[in-house]
Amino acid sequence: MTVCSFFLSKPDYAQRAVTEALVNALIHRDYIVMGKEIHIDMYDDRVEIVSPGGMFDGKAIQDRDIDTISSARRNPVIADLFHRMRYMERRGSGLRKILDSTAQLPGYTDEFKPQFISTDTDFIVVLKNVNYFALSIAGTSEQVSEQDGEQDSEQDNKIKMILDFCSVERTRQELQDFLQISSRQFMLNTVLKPLLASGKLVMTLPDKPTSRNQKYIRADI
Repeated sequence: MTVCSFFLSKPDYAQRAVTEALVNALIHRDYIVMGKEIHIDMYDDRVEIVSPGGMFDGKAIQDRDIDTISSARRNPVIADLFHRMRYMERRGSGLRKILDSTAQLPGYTDEFKPQFISTDTDFIVVLKNVNYFALSIAGTSEQVSEQDGEQDSEQDNKIKMILDFCSVERTRQELQDFLQISSRQFMLNTVLKPLLASGKLVMTLPDKPTSRNQKYIRADI
């Protein structure tokens, strides 16, 4: 399996999370606010869904525990309509479902945890592309738009950090501990395979790729 085909077989986002975020934006939008609209901003590394109107009680969502927020609907008629269409439950649990469904994606780590941000005028849900880090390491061309300079710099720094660490021979476990990645499979598929495919890392035992004595080192060493 090539690096490209591997990532094409994995979803970037949880379908349930996207649906819940869109429903949340529609039923909690402040429709009194004129001149603004719900919009979806798509980037290579994330999707942002922005809805006019902050939290109904005025408190910032990022300062609160998701599990203790009581259900308060700005638009009960719209909420009831979506419930009848089976797009939501009567009790508010949409944000928790966004978190839980995203956590079930292959390759998920806490780095990809969805973010909820509210201001006095907007509510924002940020869903992160769980394949983005690996795609950028591999240097593949599946990304739909060019990275801006800040994103490029961030990814370059991540790769440089890994390669600097591998200036001497490292085992998979050493790399995994260094990057604080708990999943062995995620480490292999999302970090090691792309770096090996791009030629940035090489195996010390290339004829025995699954050897328990296998180590990895930066290609120019």
